Amino acid sequence: MKLYNTLTRQIDTLKPLQDNIVKIYTCGITVYSHPHIGNWVGYIYWDVLQRALLAEGYQVERTQNFTDVGHLTSDDDNGEDKMEKGAKAEGLTAWDVAERYIEICDSESDSLNLLKPTHLIRATSLIQQQIDFVSKLEEKGYVYSIPEDGIYFDTSKLDDYGKLARLDIAGLEAGARVSVEGKKNITDFALWKFSPKDSKRDMQWESPWGLGFPGWHLECSVIARQTLGDQIDIHCGGIDHIPVHHTNEIAQTESLTGKKPFSQIWVHNNHVKVDGTKMSKSIGNIYTLDDIIAKGYSPMDFKMLVLSKHYRTEGNFTWEILEAAHNRLQNWRNIASLRWQALPGTQTSNINYDEQLNDLNTKLKEDLDTPGALALIDESFSKINVTITPEEQTGFSTFLESIDSLLGLDLCGSTPNISPEIEKTLADRSKARADKNWAESDKLRTELNNLGLEVKDTPTGQIWSYI
Repeated sequence: MKLYNTLTRQIDTLKPLQDNIVKIYTCGITVYSHPHIGNWVGYIYWDVLQRALLAEGYQVERTQNFTDVGHLTSDDDNGEDKMEKGAKAEGLTAWDVAERYIEICDSESDSLNLLKPTHLIRATSLIQQQIDFVSKLEEKGYVYSIPEDGIYFDTSKLDDYGKLARLDIAGLEAGARVSVEGKKNITDFALWKFSPKDSKRDMQWESPWGLGFPGWHLECSVIARQTLGDQIDIHCGGIDHIPVHHTNEIAQTESLTGKKPFSQIWVHNNHVKVDGTKMSKSIGNIYTLDDIIAKGYSPMDFKMLVLSKHYRTEGNFTWEILEAAHNRLQNWRNIASLRWQALPGTQTSNINYDEQLNDLNTKLKEDLDTPGALALIDESFSKINVTITPEEQTGFSTFLESIDSLLGLDLCGSTPNISPEIEKTLADRSKARADKNWAESDKLRTELNNLGLEVKDTPTGQIWSYI
């Protein structure tokens, strides 16, 4: 497996730290509101990454978090906690808001057919471990206190702070990161925030420094360390995490572990725009999977749209592009349905399915080239004749199952899903044609059309596909 490593700015070959086990950490969703389609883009790619690694014979241990506390509206430790803000907007407690949107995240993840992480951890489930982490940093001399605000990490203690983003620390203007009064350095960040004296938060805990809550960056370092150890193989996230969140994760983790490299490879996905414009509530161009379903599309159609672009390139969502993705997936499913309709006496496609599968795996091993993988599948399917023969049925079925295993598009699971009514109508029509009862055959064809199937006649029998 070769991946573009943000840390080295080059394509690096994965070499697991521990035998054949690949340890991956994926930054999770902040569960303060309903996730939008942009939130799901990265997880679709990281799911394919995990599937590709499994296909290559690796064992994969992957951790993903739910941020249910500490993510302020500003990445620079200013503003309101997003969970508290979401709670006020909905008239609920922050705990209730987290519960609601974690359930939605779980449901939508299933609808996208994403593999479950080995460890799926809420930030609030490891508060004591986060306090212990800060205490150890304090013992090592990396932190200081700002009265009435919180405990901060002193980035001046490091000679390589910002190496992931290649920050020009000296050149940072005062406005590049909002300066909290009392910060020693503009890049310092909060490890523990104090609760306000004049109000009570839904989520707050006692600590050696006073009542408060953890900073956002802290949870990922602690959750990764608790579940995967001091060092991991791959860390995934969005490109917006590079300059602050992931930079701060590296700083605090490597300071605690004695400069052990936190992650060998840092992989970041680009974002998707809507109609060429950044998603914004003020513009009204933020869509959810529910919006897609309401328009008559499926989460799998959206998944196809996402995979049609490379994870490192910027994507674009329009209803026209989604329609094209839907048609592409529908065509694949129609071709996949042939595995159940092999007809003797037809012309073989002469496709080497083992070779095609090897090429597909190679595409994904080369920096997760999903557009190339999809194009290869298109090319393979274009070589298939109207039907397949019984002789090629096994190879074709194995190829389809491998596509599902690698991309999670459920081609095999969807194809045989026809009702007993449709099965009987297909059988009745086949008999009508054998009896040369053309009027009855045409009538049954119309019935099948109304049931969502298109029927074609071949010299050796009828075949069907989804409309």
